[in-house]
Amino acid sequence: MYRWLLVGDALSFVLAALLTLRCAEPPTYPNLGTETGTEATRDAAPAPAGTTNPWRDRRYLAYTASEAVLFLDDSVFKIGLPLWTVTATSAPHQAVPLLLVLNNVLVVCFQVPLARFGSTPRAARATLLPLAAVFLASGAALAASTAGTPWLATAALTLAATAFTAAEMLHATVSWELSVALAPPTAQGAYLGVHGLAQAVQRSAGPLAMTGAIAAGPAGWLGLGAALAAVCCAQRRLVREREAPALSVAPVTVSEH
Repeated sequence: MYRWLLVGDALSFVLAALLTLRCAEPPTYPNLGTETGTEATRDAAPAPAGTTNPWRDRRYLAYTASEAVLFLDDSVFKIGLPLWTVTATSAPHQAVPLLLVLNNVLVVCFQVPLARFGSTPRAARATLLPLAAVFLASGAALAASTAGTPWLATAALTLAATAFTAAEMLHATVSWELSVALAPPTAQGAYLGVHGLAQAVQRSAGPLAMTGAIAAGPAGWLGLGAALAAVCCAQRRLVREREAPALSVAPVTVSEH
């Protein structure tokens, strides 16, 4: 019976693939503004003119590769933090589920308010520097959780969980905005499909990265935090090279009947 469930699951993906074969990019109307007739602007340039195949857009592929690294915050909560807590710190094991609950509560309360940091491509790019600092602080907090009493270890783990959650929310906001802004309007579906591969790569390589960080001890977490911060800075430069002056489009008045 279990084998048939696996076969059915595989066939469902085949069916989904067949259904998407009939999908196409929606028509674009570059001369139109918003529905209310406001001026349309854009402060980050998409792919070079004529580029509609994401596999030929080297810069977007480089951006997607950097995203696979920044998505490691997901593996931190699923693998790294729990294993590190029970194997390398003096914190009580009961703290693990509480840290995961803290992560969920913070996301529910602050994900929407923090979305303002990615309201435009320029704002998203500016957020990459604070994101780098948060990643660095997160790694340092996990490294510090091995020292001291159980109370100090728990406090350090709580700080690390809070910092990694903040990084998770900021990166989610930045990632969504830039992944769309860097894609040409006529091929956003294809580009976002390639961008989605970053999560798949992270899910495959994330467990190995987490166990490697744990095996290296506190230095492993410091190295991971520094690596994530460096990727944020590199991504900021990569996005800057894609920027262009804001393009204004004449407003269009929508008549009411």
